[in-house]
Amino acid sequence: MELSEILSKCDHTLLAQTATWDQIRAVCDDGLKYKTASVCIPASFVKQAKDYVGQNLAICTVIGFPNGYDTTAAKCFMASDAVAGGADEIDMVINIGWAKEHKWEQITEEIAAVKAACQGKLLKVIIETCLLSDEEKIALCGCVGASGADFIKTSTGFAGGGATFADVELFAKHVTDHVKIKAAGGISSLEDAEKFIELGADRLGTSRIVKLAKGIEGQGY
Repeated sequence: MELSEILSKCDHTLLAQTATWDQIRAVCDDGLKYKTASVCIPASFVKQAKDYVGQNLAICTVIGFPNGYDTTAAKCFMASDAVAGGADEIDMVINIGWAKEHKWEQITEEIAAVKAACQGKLLKVIIETCLLSDEEKIALCGCVGASGADFIKTSTGFAGGGATFADVELFAKHVTDHVKIKAAGGISSLEDAEKFIELGADRLGTSRIVKLAKGIEGQGY
C-alpha cells in the first residue's frame, strides 16, 4: 500500500491537555503537506484552525472527551458549538457506564441527538473498546448503526488501551453497511496502519504516521 494512501486515511491527531496554538498550527501544516483526511484537535482551537486552513483540510474535534459521561444536552451543545466554529467532523464518546448497564436504547438516542446537532457533518462514535466485553462491542455496533452516525471508533487513547486488530475485525463483522470504522490509539507503525486498513478501517486516529512519513522523507526515499 502506498504511503500516500495510508496518510489519506489518517486523522492527524493532537489532543494533549498541554497543546498550544503553535503545536496545533504545526499539526495543521503537516495535515496540509501530507494530505491527511483531517486533523483532530481540541475544540477550543477549532475556529482558529479552520480560519488557518480554510477549505484545504478537514477539521475534526472531540466532544464528551475522554470520559463520555457528560449529559446528552452538554454533548449536543458541544457538537453544535464545534460545527458553528467550523468543525467538519465530530468524534464523540459514548456514556460507557450506560454500556456497562446495557442501556442500549438510551445510548442510541443520545448518539442520534448528537448526530442531529452535527447539522450534517460527520459523526464518529468512540466506544472505548478496552473497557468493554465483545458482547457489549457487538451491541454498540447496533446502536451506532441505528443512530444514523457515520463511524464507529475504537478508542480515545486515554483509557489505558487502544485499537486492536481483533476489535476492527469484530466491527467489520457487525456494523451496518453505512457505518465506517475508525481505529485509534497506539497505531505506531506503517505495517500496523496497513493491517488495520486491510481489516476494514476507513480512518486511523494517530499522531505517529505523519512522523514516520517525515522520517522516510528525511532519508531520501
